[in-house]
Amino acid sequence: MLSRKGLIPDDYLLTRLAEDVLQPKFRAKQGKARFVAKNGACNVAHTNIREQGRFLQDVFTTLVDLKWLHTLVIFTMSFLCSWLLFGMIWWLVAFAHGDLDRRGDDFIPCVTDIHSFSSAFLFSIEVQVTIGFGGRMITEECVSAIIILIVQNIVGLVINAIMLGCIFMKTAQANRRAETLIFSKHAVISLRNNKLCFMMRVGDLRKSMIISATVRMQVVRRSTTDEGEVVPLDQVDIHLDNPVGTNGVFLVSPLIISHVIDKDSPLYELSPSDLQHQHVEVVVVLEGVVETTGITTQARTSYVSEEILWGQRFVPTVSEEDCLYAVDYSKFGNTVKVPTPCCSAKQLDEAGGLARFKLSEGAAARASVRRRRGSAGVRRSRMENPAEALVPSHHDSAKK
Repeated sequence: MLSRKGLIPDDYLLTRLAEDVLQPKFRAKQGKARFVAKNGACNVAHTNIREQGRFLQDVFTTLVDLKWLHTLVIFTMSFLCSWLLFGMIWWLVAFAHGDLDRRGDDFIPCVTDIHSFSSAFLFSIEVQVTIGFGGRMITEECVSAIIILIVQNIVGLVINAIMLGCIFMKTAQANRRAETLIFSKHAVISLRNNKLCFMMRVGDLRKSMIISATVRMQVVRRSTTDEGEVVPLDQVDIHLDNPVGTNGVFLVSPLIISHVIDKDSPLYELSPSDLQHQHVEVVVVLEGVVETTGITTQARTSYVSEEILWGQRFVPTVSEEDCLYAVDYSKFGNTVKVPTPCCSAKQLDEAGGLARFKLSEGAAARASVRRRRGSAGVRRSRMENPAEALVPSHHDSAKK
């Protein structure tokens, strides 16, 4: 819907996900299940639950969690059943008092104009919905009828409160606000401030802010304890180095959330080859309070090995135009290649750190420049002396 209004490009997928159409499409490895899907849904199936009665102890939450079709069916059936139940009760009251038999003008019934079950059912609807057509009404003749009238009014108010409250909560759920919180399709690992960092980008499409927004990251992986216990879903927290210094973010424009891969990081031993052979999943959770409603919302996504790009960084999306900061969401997921060590942070520290990597990179660059200059000089001399081009040089014979 937002793409139709021209707010964002048509190439975006608005399931809390913004992807660059120029990036190649990666798919997860076959046979490897991800803990959290890209749209934030948890890929967990609850089976063999024996204590189903616990869901009925919290009826309101159970109704809110149901699908819209089931909620509407329960909403309709609750009113129909209550109308039918009290319609039967009113018919029994009229039958016991003799209101169904036609008598003289001096006879006072409990409820006027009830001659069959259909008229009793209509009177039940009039009482509970407070329509009051005026043809049927209760009299002072029966105390039981007065008590039933009070009970039906109370039951009708309770059903209205529960059903209307349930529908209101379903329409005002905070996860609807999370649909406009977008994450980059890929995460990147590259150098930032002379440190190897894991980075992803998050943004908000709405102008209404998310107050007290916080970002958390976890690595979900299979691990084994020292005692030999296998933990299939071991969740390890990741410390973030956000632009504001803490986990809280001021989400006015798209931000790059960074994690420094150091000795305390669970990604310390991760290398480019590990991304190709191991199953690594990084879960990102964004929480905050919706400014307009004051309800807490949460958006989630995850990055598996195939969605983590080594040696790339995000391109800038914010520019200053006419005294305003303009955000170009077409560049939200764009990345560029940058020089990055092709080894893990642990191997980089053991090899002498980033300074050693820069020295070796500079030496390799100078050697390549010398080779290019040498080959260019040979070609230039051959062009100047065509006779020499027919005679193989010492350099060419050595290459042969």
